Amino acid sequence: MINKENNYAFIDSQNLNLSIKSLGWNLDFQKFRIYLKEKYGVTKAFLFIGYIEGNNDLYKSLQEAGFICIFKPTLKYKKGKTKGNCDAELVLQSMIELPNYHKAVIVTGDGDFHCLIKYLITEKKLKKLLIPNQKKYSALLKKFPSGLLAFISDLKNKLAYKKKRTQ
Repeated sequence: MINKENNYAFIDSQNLNLSIKSLGWNLDFQKFRIYLKEKYGVTKAFLFIGYIEGNNDLYKSLQEAGFICIFKPTLKYKKGKTKGNCDAELVLQSMIELPNYHKAVIVTGDGDFHCLIKYLITEKKLKKLLIPNQKKYSALLKKFPSGLLAFISDLKNKLAYKKKRTQ
């Protein structure tokens, strides 16, 4: 079934990726993009991601899968940790695009987005809050009506990356 809505997805890629990996599997981003289109009528999917030199193949594959990558410059700290928090960019982009979409699909389990989700609900602009890990997400998000929440962790059979077999 092809959905005819004009909904946009705003994806916290770090939260999505780390949450799914903590469950012991990897997300197939190509399958995920198709799922967003077919299930939620997502015509544009914005993926907020820290830019790291040398990951160009990853970024290219995400774009080829149909994601619009919004890059945040990253900082490398003394202990080797790289940080590229994209929260502000996700909130800003969802507000810039507000007149262009029917409803938003927000993909995160991070409570920092509570105010955005609350606003979208008030404006009747939230289609769904997709939380990566049903067992581990912010208590702030648990306050929203359960009908607006869905969990990617329930979709392992449908969205897990499976290595292609070589012959």
